Amino acid sequence: MSNTKTFAIIGAAGYIAPRHMKAIKETGNELVAALDKNDSVGIIDSYFPKADFFTEFERFDRHVDKLRRNDKGIDFVSIASPNYLHDAHIRFGLRSNANVICEKPLVLNPWNVDALSEIENESNKKIFNILQLRLHQSIIELKQKIENGPKDKTYDVDLTYLTSRGHWYFTSWKGDVSKSGGVATNIGVHFFDMLTWIFGDVKQNIVHVHDKEKAAGYLELERARVRWFLSVDYNSIPKHIQETGARTYRSITVDGEEIEFSGGFTDLHTRSYQHILEGKGFGLDEAKRSIEIVHDIRSKEIVTVGEKHPLV
Repeated sequence: MSNTKTFAIIGAAGYIAPRHMKAIKETGNELVAALDKNDSVGIIDSYFPKADFFTEFERFDRHVDKLRRNDKGIDFVSIASPNYLHDAHIRFGLRSNANVICEKPLVLNPWNVDALSEIENESNKKIFNILQLRLHQSIIELKQKIENGPKDKTYDVDLTYLTSRGHWYFTSWKGDVSKSGGVATNIGVHFFDMLTWIFGDVKQNIVHVHDKEKAAGYLELERARVRWFLSVDYNSIPKHIQETGARTYRSITVDGEEIEFSGGFTDLHTRSYQHILEGKGFGLDEAKRSIEIVHDIRSKEIVTVGEKHPLV
């Protein structure tokens, strides 16, 4: 009997969708249906040329339901749609009697996680979130180092993530805070997950900068004092980095020591899928803490005093 799992994907034309298709392929499984209102999805042919494709949700819904009624149901629904649609698409996956693998952020608000937990329990299926930094070897080694270090030590951490975006960004849904959650949610949520995974719960959350291009603040965690800065503005990137032609800059320092994690990102979705298929995926409980952080960042007033990131 074949162990091949069948997948459907929602959001097939998006930036991150090819990583999901690649992960499905590399784990030996099959994409049988895909949905996106945009039809620029030729990338599907590189992985699953026989997959059925739909631009209308209603037809996609009927197709998935037909497969279910004919005992050819979908095992997993992968979600790579815009952030504000994740909640509805997760619910669709569960109603279709499928497990769900969802991109970050799982949802935009903490109370959405609580509601999904009830539906998950009723469906007897599981919701998994892509928290790929937890599978990055450099981050795993950092977590082990902190766990093996002094138990009473509080670390000083600087997080910097600068990833420039063109004018298209602010015209798309990503530039609409009500749809993306803003810059801290859209590009920062997996970093906040990583930090709390390593250094513990939030004791204090202060925001120093928050506009459409940049966000910065101070997080006091159980075992770390974190100064963070996120930006999609090219001008935020240091000149010496710009001169190399790079448009992205990532940096994490712990007590002044740089943690090298610039590479190793391209295979993290495949590792995430392997992790899930082995029964070790990250569920609602793991996802909720970072969602609480970014929700609080959106809700807080700007503070002009306190411990600030050097780029503020």
